[in-house]
Amino acid sequence: MSSNLPINTLRRLPKYLLILKEYKNRGLKYCSASQIADAISLSNIQVRKDLALVSNHTGVPNQGREIQKLINDIETALGRKNMTQAVIVGVGMLGRALLSYKGFKAYGVSIVAGFDEMVKEPYSIRHTPIYNTSAMEHLVRDLTNPIGIITVPRENAQNVCDKLISYGVKAIWNFAPVRLVVPDDIILHNEDMAESLALISTRLMAMNERNRQKQ
Repeated sequence: MSSNLPINTLRRLPKYLLILKEYKNRGLKYCSASQIADAISLSNIQVRKDLALVSNHTGVPNQGREIQKLINDIETALGRKNMTQAVIVGVGMLGRALLSYKGFKAYGVSIVAGFDEMVKEPYSIRHTPIYNTSAMEHLVRDLTNPIGIITVPRENAQNVCDKLISYGVKAIWNFAPVRLVVPDDIILHNEDMAESLALISTRLMAMNERNRQKQ
């Protein structure tokens, strides 16, 4: 995945990819930036800017850009040609939901294993092997720069994080409701769902209040 792309462009590229693959499945060979923009309610200018960052393919007059070339360029930009591996620790309801989500591959990420202390015997969730946490060190050390996804209870999160880092993990995606402490050379993203929900709720109440005052 290219680290030079703006974060908002990275967020939009998988949407473009889905649209392009849909067009390809319908037998189309070309499409325009306007078609992509209309399909996902974006401006034509924004789509053109994003595509220019990942592809030098300008297209054919009166036909548009070649769909397969755009697919190849976007997949290269997202790292689809060289998947980043990830492991997930904590296979409760949230962990299972993440393991079942198919969209990560659109971002060049593949969850290759899950771990949970409650696992007695290895099993699979959507072809992803699930192991007891006792197997974590051996399996994680064999991976190259994996992402560690943490979905354990808050009281266990820091310990799991410390272990993952000691096993060679350089990037942590934390879903536990606690702020983790990591060394400066570790990439950490805290996904605070309660905080996000509270923010949405507050904005919704404010919008409802403004609408009430207008009546």
